[in-house]
Amino acid sequence: MENTPKILIVEDNKELSDLVARAFKKEGYRVSKAGDGRAMMRAIENERIDLIVLDVMLPGEDGLTLCRNLRATSQKPVIIISAKGDELDRIVGLKMGADDYLPKPFSTMELIARVEAVLRRADSIAIEHAETGEEQFQFSNWTLDINQRELTSSDDIIVALSTGEFDLLKVFLDRPKRVLSREQLLDLARGRNAQAFDRSIDTQISRLRRKIEQDPRNPTIIKTVWGGGYVFAVDVIKT
Repeated sequence: MENTPKILIVEDNKELSDLVARAFKKEGYRVSKAGDGRAMMRAIENERIDLIVLDVMLPGEDGLTLCRNLRATSQKPVIIISAKGDELDRIVGLKMGADDYLPKPFSTMELIARVEAVLRRADSIAIEHAETGEEQFQFSNWTLDINQRELTSSDDIIVALSTGEFDLLKVFLDRPKRVLSREQLLDLARGRNAQAFDRSIDTQISRLRRKIEQDPRNPTIIKTVWGGGYVFAVDVIKT
């Protein structure tokens, strides 16, 4: 039972929270619930949470702020749910560090499918690394520890990565100096079950650049190839 993924539902609407919780339990997941940011942090500190379903509109700090603050210290997968569902709102959610974004109203089965996709990506990466024995990638002034899922600078500063950022960076590190289209990046990093709108890749790359580039406005690591996509332009050493 302890190996069954545990989902934390952060939603102040009790009726919706109970509905979503019942749907997850029916599919065999363990579930915890929180009505605001403080309760969310208590659950994270006291329980083994595998993924967070986070509403935007909450009492106190809103879900976007909570997601951004969580990303500073944690890589736990986050799926944002919100009554605001246009493209700009989805992009803002991804910029705050969410791994996926689902507008309300939604079907519980679609939410469960998205949760399964995010968890499956994390699991497949862990299995791949265990099979290949890959442990670290070194590039520019950075080291990515695969087993610990930690990005460390040359002066020993650890930078937190979301699941989406980690997946995308791993795709680039596996294919340095090779031009990859948005479609290829979306497929390799997020899988066919992900919501396929190209600007999500642009958003993830923008976030990665802010974390690894000395000057994100003039990137030297992840370069844009106009009309072609992106290329990881520096040497990569596997150890």
